[in-house]
Amino acid sequence: MSKPNFFTLRMMVPAAAVICLLLAGCAKQPEPAKEAAQERAAEPAPAPPPPPVEEAPAKPPEPEPKKETPRMSLLNPGALKDKAPASFKVRATTSVGDFVIQVTRGWAPVGADRFYTLVKYGFYNEARFFRVVPNFVVQFGLPADPAVARAWSTATLRDDPVTQSNRKGTLVFATAGLNTRTTQLFINLKDNAFLDSQGFSPFGEVVEGMEVVEAIFSGYGEAPDQGAITNQGNAYLKSRFPKLDFIKTAVVE
Repeated sequence: MSKPNFFTLRMMVPAAAVICLLLAGCAKQPEPAKEAAQERAAEPAPAPPPPPVEEAPAKPPEPEPKKETPRMSLLNPGALKDKAPASFKVRATTSVGDFVIQVTRGWAPVGADRFYTLVKYGFYNEARFFRVVPNFVVQFGLPADPAVARAWSTATLRDDPVTQSNRKGTLVFATAGLNTRTTQLFINLKDNAFLDSQGFSPFGEVVEGMEVVEAIFSGYGEAPDQGAITNQGNAYLKSRFPKLDFIKTAVVE
């Protein structure tokens, strides 16, 4: 057997060394799949998503308070006790024209307060002049709505002392005796001083438009029945006495 020469050994040694180096390098490198798994294991687990927030059910809107209409107020006389100013004017717009009443509370404060309250809440709107006696009085004050009329039929007032005479143009509450005044009024068409001793206490007077008051239709005289007006309102008057003049609106100026 021949001995390897130096050249052969020299060539073989490096080749073996290279093979060893290659094998050594391969042994040190981790497998890619194993390395990725190790990296994933080292990463912290993602936090779980927060639970869904349940929205509170929407609160239904509170109903708006029911607004009280003037008619609703008029159906409760006991709740309407306004105090009148010391002096005020009321303009009555009628089917004939306008007239203005000046009220002086000091003349008859109880009556003045009642009149002020009734005008403020529209009580006299559409009310007919149902009793007209020429050269004596024009009477009104039963409302168009019979329900309102019935509500006020027992809302009596105590009497005021008579401090003014029943002269022409004065405004006075009608009465059926002591402390029975409610809502009916009359305007004196002439000086009726004899009414002073009977307890009729003026609280105001017509200061504009007395000619309008004197032109109010008087053809039916005292024919309209007050009981029927109270129970049926304007339905009765319009069917039986269609020519009656009336108050369109009465307002405090």
